[in-house]
Amino acid sequence: MNDLDPLASFASLRTPEGRALLDAARGTEPAQELAVATRLRRDHPAPLVTAVLAQTRLRQRAAAKFGAEDAERMFFTPNGVEQSTRTSVATYRAERFCALGVRSVADLCCGIGGDAIALARAGIRVLAVDRDPLTVAAARANADALGLADLIEVREADVTEVATEEFDAVFVDPGRRGGRGRIFDPEAYSPPLSWAVGAALKAPRAALKIAPGVPHEAIPAAAEAEWISDGGDVKEAVLWFGTEPGLVRATLLPGPRELRGRGLPDPSVRPLGRYLYEPDGAVIRAHLVAEVAEELDGGLLDETIAYVTADALRPTPYATAYEITDQLPFNVKKLKALLRERGVGVLTVKKRGSAVEPEELRRKVKPQGPNSATVFLTRVAGAPTMLVGRPA
Repeated sequence: MNDLDPLASFASLRTPEGRALLDAARGTEPAQELAVATRLRRDHPAPLVTAVLAQTRLRQRAAAKFGAEDAERMFFTPNGVEQSTRTSVATYRAERFCALGVRSVADLCCGIGGDAIALARAGIRVLAVDRDPLTVAAARANADALGLADLIEVREADVTEVATEEFDAVFVDPGRRGGRGRIFDPEAYSPPLSWAVGAALKAPRAALKIAPGVPHEAIPAAAEAEWISDGGDVKEAVLWFGTEPGLVRATLLPGPRELRGRGLPDPSVRPLGRYLYEPDGAVIRAHLVAEVAEELDGGLLDETIAYVTADALRPTPYATAYEITDQLPFNVKKLKALLRERGVGVLTVKKRGSAVEPEELRRKVKPQGPNSATVFLTRVAGAPTMLVGRPA
């Protein structure tokens, strides 16, 4: 085995010797790696030990996305851990496909198989396609490791050359990273978004995974656009075809909770009320702040800032509520004095529409004391403002 050959190195992990070493190295902490490597190399090839410890690190990182039970059985590449879909999101999408009556999916640009796994666990037959040999090897290994090989066919191919007519639906997750990091131009995706849209329009149903920051004007008229957050963090945007053209929705996990766009005009600007609501990131990305403001009988503090203010406290899954106790013009000395007077030692700093970094503000005000508070750095009717409050 050549330790410079990624495919040979990966293949060695699936041998009986490799699997035994993976079991032996399970749970190895970074501080223990040198000692574990030294011990294992007494009886095993050094390249294999190196590959095992690298895979162990990847499995530990992947546990946050896939759960420890699956991650300890699966095989990963560095890019695969970074770019694969979180299990909760993939499971939700598979359930949507099932609800649409889909029984077979061509998963194009499948990566290490995160979405294919969720689809197969929902009882859907999957053709998983990727052009990278190492990624394909990992996807195939994961289908085997999780007992899903009967439902997942993994194929190494250029997705633009794969026939998908026999499938109920197409799912495309284009590559959105290049040699210099994230790619923001949809036409620079691999394959380009225009090709993916063309493939989607030929299928009875389709879903295209795109970056959450995609410009709304780039969304085809034939698509439904969905932004998904999980635990408050925006994870992705998806263009659905064969569902409800023109619909915009924000989906919050766990749940799911769904906020559908109704084409409302922008909310009006109003004075600060007793409560400040911070909409979920998926709501903001989907441009559905107006729907939340209407639900709360609220308005905006500033026409360019996605904070909603209202006089009443109303429960909503689509925003986090804070009770505001103080409104100050931007003045660090006044804020420091106020926090000292209140005995605030635990300070959460949030910002929207301010160039000041939260850590910079914390260093300047030096919070001390037994109490906690939240400070919002924002604008009110165009003026830089500090709002002090606490979760409601």
